[in-house]
Amino acid sequence: MPHPRQEILNHPDALDCTVYRPDEQDPDAEEQDLGDGKVLITGAFEPPQDWDAHQREDYYGEEDPTHFVTAHIECLAKPATRDFFMPESGDYVAVQSNQGEVVMYYVYDHEETEHGRHYVLIRDDEEL
Repeated sequence: MPHPRQEILNHPDALDCTVYRPDEQDPDAEEQDLGDGKVLITGAFEPPQDWDAHQREDYYGEEDPTHFVTAHIECLAKPATRDFFMPESGDYVAVQSNQGEVVMYYVYDHEETEHGRHYVLIRDDEEL
C-alpha cells in the first residue's frame, strides 16, 4: 500500500494549496507563508453520531455547518527537510480550485489517524 502522503500528493482530485500561519503574538502581522501543498477535500464534515445538539452547537459556534469539510493536506516538501510543515489548527489554506479561483479555508480541527492527519476545514466565503 502506498504511503498515505504519496497517495494524497498523487491523487487526481488533490488541489494545489498554500498554507499560512497567523502570528499568535501580533494578530495584525502578515501571516507566515509556510509553503505549498496538496489538499484533498474528502467531503462534508459529519459530526459523530453520539454528539447531542449542545455538542454540535459548541463545535460549529457561529459558523455555517455547511461550510465545514473534511480534508487531507500534505506539504510538497519532503518530511525532515527545512521546508516541511504540518498544518495546525488555526492555520489558513488558500486552495486553487479547478476553475482557477482561490478559495480560503480555516483549519478548524485535526486528528491523527492511521492514514495520517485528517483535518476539518471551514470554507471562508469572504472575498479576498
